[in-house]
Amino acid sequence: MKNLFLLAAGLFLSFSASSQILKPVKWSYAAKKTSATEAVLYLKATVDEGWHLYSQNIADGGPVKTSFQFTPSSAYKLVGKTVEPKGIVKFEKAFDMNLTYFEKSVIFQQKVKLNAKTATVKGSLEFMVCDDKQCLPPETIEFSIPVK
Repeated sequence: MKNLFLLAAGLFLSFSASSQILKPVKWSYAAKKTSATEAVLYLKATVDEGWHLYSQNIADGGPVKTSFQFTPSSAYKLVGKTVEPKGIVKFEKAFDMNLTYFEKSVIFQQKVKLNAKTATVKGSLEFMVCDDKQCLPPETIEFSIPVK
């Protein structure tokens, strides 16, 4: 009985050690002043091979779309909406609809009007990724982007 317990515990530990948490998207951030009172924020997603990240423009009934929430501040004001480049549009059977997504990398851009010489733009983003076999649960990440 003791040997059976040790065998089961050993198998459990070996499976636990070999399983890994999938993180197929890495985010990076930058800001560039376009004038003394304006800047553009760059929110870049680098996506692992075989995975895709969904657009901000997804109809109801589909996967969780990428979205950005910016923390209000007296140091800056958002100008317009967050923009994205043209993505890949493809019919996905799992959702029974045409979906727009990005592979490899994508840069989202947000213009801001500055009310101070420098600012730190904070907020969060939510996204969902899938490959041809599975979708990962939506993930929310906080960000902080200095504008100098």
